[in-house]
Amino acid sequence: MEKHKEFLERAIEIAKKNIKDGLGGPFGALVVKDEKVIGEGVNIVTSSNDPTAHAEIVAIREACKNINNFRLDDCIIYASCEPCPMCLGAIYWARPKMLVFAAKHNDAAKAGFDDSFIYEEIKLPYDKRSIKTIQVIPDTYFAPFKEWIETENKIEY
Repeated sequence: MEKHKEFLERAIEIAKKNIKDGLGGPFGALVVKDEKVIGEGVNIVTSSNDPTAHAEIVAIREACKNINNFRLDDCIIYASCEPCPMCLGAIYWARPKMLVFAAKHNDAAKAGFDDSFIYEEIKLPYDKRSIKTIQVIPDTYFAPFKEWIETENKIEY
């Protein structure tokens, strides 16, 4: 438990530094393997003009690059705040063994970072979402999946 606090304190420290540096929001994240940081990230959404550049995503990208693998097996992700739906999805795709976070999403909401509406939008039928969402089904809609299924030398993930 003490190591978890130590790594979370580092994530919180880089989140606070990010505010001073003006790179983005007050979020920090680490990816740790065998008690060594292999990826570190802060929110750089506004400085990179990339809405996906959340701290967790940045840390995952760095960690994966550093270990030359798209999976974070046996890794722990530490986040200064509970991950948003996008980051949580990325974390699940990366497959770490654990996620540890400090502040909750409602703490972030108090600071103006309220992602609760996204959780609600995901549950809605397409025609009820605030961003118009439609499905169009051309004859070839399943072709990429068919080709994937038939490919013998693919890397599963």
